[in-house]
Amino acid sequence: MHVPDGFFNAAVSLSAGVVAAAGVAVCLRGARRELDDRTAPMAGLVAAFVFAVQMLNFPVAAGTSGHLLGGALAAILVGPYTAVLCVAVVLLVQGFFFADGGLTALGVNITLLGIVAVLVGWGVFRLITRSVRGRGAVVAASFVAALVSVPATALIFTLLFWVGGTAPIEIGTVAAAMGGVHLLIGIGEGLITAVTVSTVLAIRPDLVYGARELVAPLVLRGAGGEVTVTSEFPASPASSAPVAARRRGWFLPAGIAVAALLAGVVSFYASSSPDGLERVAEDKGFSGQAADHSLGEQPLADYGDVGGIPVGVAGLIGVGVTLAVGGGLFFTVRRRGEGSDRKVSV
Repeated sequence: MHVPDGFFNAAVSLSAGVVAAAGVAVCLRGARRELDDRTAPMAGLVAAFVFAVQMLNFPVAAGTSGHLLGGALAAILVGPYTAVLCVAVVLLVQGFFFADGGLTALGVNITLLGIVAVLVGWGVFRLITRSVRGRGAVVAASFVAALVSVPATALIFTLLFWVGGTAPIEIGTVAAAMGGVHLLIGIGEGLITAVTVSTVLAIRPDLVYGARELVAPLVLRGAGGEVTVTSEFPASPASSAPVAARRRGWFLPAGIAVAALLAGVVSFYASSSPDGLERVAEDKGFSGQAADHSLGEQPLADYGDVGGIPVGVAGLIGVGVTLAVGGGLFFTVRRRGEGSDRKVSV
């Protein structure tokens, strides 16, 4: 659901840009409380993973495809503030390197795919997990949160287009079409999110921000009293601790390898059908409002199609750039947070 240039008038584009900039500024500060030496690399991996999976359009109906938005997934894995930054990094890389999503619409895209999708996804996830505990509840909540976040984001797009779109629409008709197709896409989003969260929970539960209560506290008793710090191991028998320790060394390299495999190989098999927004725009008569991307002639545009670069090669470049940009940002935010917003127990 990447909005192209030309869909919105200047007033909405500028207003959304202000909202996006303010949201990112708030999240840069809030992320200081979420990022540390372990979660900063994880956040970079999440951004690269979201970029890779967004390349994998899957069919949802005749002639229509969908792809991951990633807001709910990122929020559950690394926290809501960091999640907005993850999605913003992905959108920046896509817009400037691959001509995917308009540059004048960047504020709209960050507002929708970043802020709205994260807020809705995280809100639904917390609502469920506050009532039901356990790993199964976390996975189920991940599915529902991701599913709900997609049509909710689509409906906010419809509202914005009704207010400041460059073509008149019947809001009820377009809302029904956007909500319906994105509900189907939301099912795919929910499955991807649930499988990913379940996998990380099984391997490194300490890296799932939304499941922190599942990690057992490590209690150290000393002469000065009792000090509690967060354990890096799951709440399980002590014999599993050495296994968890060994997993630390290979988890991040394995995650990067998975993202590279998805972007470099699986992307060749992605659906070529238009996504939900493109299909609705065609059916409802406002697809012609889309303007050519200002960077649409560069070799990597349309994921290498313009320059004759194989999509897998373009995908690998995208994963690398996203990992570098995201990793640099998150380590910088983490360092700035040291000694200010975060309290460290020893």
